Amino acid sequence: MAEQESPDRTDDNITLDAADDRWEWRRRIRENPKKLLFYRIGVGVLGGLLLIAAPLTGWLPGPGGIPLFIAGLAVLASEFEWAQRLLYRVKDWVKSLTTWTGKQPGWLKGLGTAALTGCVVVGVWLYLAVLGVPGWLPDSWESFLYKVPLLD
Repeated sequence: MAEQESPDRTDDNITLDAADDRWEWRRRIRENPKKLLFYRIGVGVLGGLLLIAAPLTGWLPGPGGIPLFIAGLAVLASEFEWAQRLLYRVKDWVKSLTTWTGKQPGWLKGLGTAALTGCVVVGVWLYLAVLGVPGWLPDSWESFLYKVPLLD
């Protein structure tokens, strides 16, 4: 399998033309202006819904907000130049942050991990303090959680 080249980020027009698209079904859509309009509207609506769902699900337990935001941005970036530029900017930021954190000493990485773990524990505690301990948890977990302050 041949390696695909990454798009030229210096090009002002980074949206793919019909001949440049690697998928045949999308190539056929891009050749017809009417189909392309409806396709772009559909992509915009789907990407927009994912972006709207990101902050709405961000407070729920589990990976809600950030993956949905990235997925929505990726969907939009498949058709819209502004989203493609923003996605490249986010990717570059994550890459530079990963490089920076990789250069930090072990004690600082451990401290950051402990701080993140503390934030998650406090977040779960606040969630349970506001909404209460769910009844579907095993009895041993419930009895433990009811001993935690503000969860009784």
